[in-house]
Amino acid sequence: MVSSKKPRRVFVASAWPYANGPLHLGHAASLIGADVLARYHRLKGDQVLFVSGSDCYGTPITLEALGRGVDPSTIAEQYHTEFCASFDALSFSFDLYTKTTTSEHQKTVQDIFSTLHKKGLVYTKVDKALYSPALQRFLPDRFVEGVCPHCGYTDARGDQCDECGKLLDPLSLRDPRVNPKMFPGQVPSSDFALEVRESEHFYLKLSAFQGDLENHLAATGGGWRVQARRFTEGFLQQGLHDRAITRDTDWGVPIPVDGYADKRLYVWFEAVLGYLSAAQHYTQREGDVDGWKQWFFSDDVVHYYVHGKDNVPFHSIILPAILMGAGDYHLPDRIFSSEYLLLEGKQFSTSRGHAVWVSDFLKHFDSELLRYAMIAQGPETSDVDFRWVAFGQMVNGELIGTFGNLVNRICAFTRKNFPDGVSFSGAVGDSAKQLLIATEKAFSSVGTHIEAGEFRQGFREILRVAEVANRFAHTQEPWKHLDDMQRVHTDVSVLLHTISMLSLLIQPFLPKTSTAIQGFFGPDTVGSDAGVSHTPLGWRYFELPKTFVLRDVVPLFAKVEDAAIQAQLEQLGVV
Repeated sequence: MVSSKKPRRVFVASAWPYANGPLHLGHAASLIGADVLARYHRLKGDQVLFVSGSDCYGTPITLEALGRGVDPSTIAEQYHTEFCASFDALSFSFDLYTKTTTSEHQKTVQDIFSTLHKKGLVYTKVDKALYSPALQRFLPDRFVEGVCPHCGYTDARGDQCDECGKLLDPLSLRDPRVNPKMFPGQVPSSDFALEVRESEHFYLKLSAFQGDLENHLAATGGGWRVQARRFTEGFLQQGLHDRAITRDTDWGVPIPVDGYADKRLYVWFEAVLGYLSAAQHYTQREGDVDGWKQWFFSDDVVHYYVHGKDNVPFHSIILPAILMGAGDYHLPDRIFSSEYLLLEGKQFSTSRGHAVWVSDFLKHFDSELLRYAMIAQGPETSDVDFRWVAFGQMVNGELIGTFGNLVNRICAFTRKNFPDGVSFSGAVGDSAKQLLIATEKAFSSVGTHIEAGEFRQGFREILRVAEVANRFAHTQEPWKHLDDMQRVHTDVSVLLHTISMLSLLIQPFLPKTSTAIQGFFGPDTVGSDAGVSHTPLGWRYFELPKTFVLRDVVPLFAKVEDAAIQAQLEQLGVV
């Protein structure tokens, strides 16, 4: 529910995408909610820190680099730059978007590792590992594939099965083999076989946190999305096992212990600490070296973590365990994990070219349309199929037909017929009161949905207000009663006020649209009798002002043409 307490600190963290390929619509669908949360809480007056960054040390980057014959840093930097451009085009309001290759991140990770090591929560262990005679090297988990021991999926990765979602150890795979995608053209199929040999690595004593993690889930799980809570419950029921946090590779954060120059801290340990390192980086950049502590050691802070469902265990198990072991750090309060976004009935596949890249989408359509589609049809609780024809129909019918046309026809009518503005006596009829009441109530209902991670429902509430306003306009028909100025001024004032409030309600979802609508209202527009500016500032309902003056009005959205949809279908090979 929407809090009535004093302004608080709100930490919003969205998952760090692997810097091994462009962002596609699936990424946007799983991360857009984080920006909605950050914008909403800022409007409420909360102190917000919204962070994320590019995961530059993941195995996929190494894979991409091997395929191109370049250094992994080249790949990571290329895609990090592209990510920044895409997020900026989508109006993501990050306070800091960084990357895991920074010196700040390395220091944070190594400090946390050293703390855990001193406490005995990180220890060395000689264990068996998979070795490739053909490549003459040990293989990290994602360089291995085989048969999942749980569901029998034949192409499970060494760290996680994409079919059943369970985390894996490479040695648990049946018939483990070299993942040929990691070494294109380097290993003939006859040499895919792997041997089991001994190798020393550092392990996180994850088993020590079983009880504490169960207690944490019981205390906060009610604020998580259902699938995140259920997955975590099932994971804990299996019992936690210690996991290796280093790998035989030269790409990653170095281990701050002598004698391990040929190994690095593995991505699933160091990347989740990016949220902490980003907070430290941000406050240091702002000139407050210890300022980050108010975000991780304060009672008046709430943490949101927003990501896809494949990231659930890293945020509900791994990150909390690391933070518990390192000290009295604030743990995740809200975990909003999304299901998968499908494309024309199939999973996104970069190798088969079955994908829609954010950068390509923005070459043909407005960025607000992408935000709208990923919110209105987001995979919050189940997989959702993005289909181009349905996208065009939703934009033209709902976004333009219900919302855009309301704003444009009322504002354009006012600008044309009342260039000097409209005023009213202060008395409104019953139907107008009902519209204003519905508008006022929306602030509470939309806010409640946003804080619960129910972004689709929050947006639905806004559209419902627009529908009520459309019915009011259709019933009152002010354009037919220009001979009754008092009636017209009153009805138009009510509609304009509703539109101005809608511009605030929609700001977390469609920020550019919000700004455009507020730009229609002139600087001479007067607010309430208390002298409040009509342009709404803050997440609250403003009383109906007595005067409205409008500037020039332009359409909010362009219609999605059939030809544009057909071109996208042809590019995908869908007929």
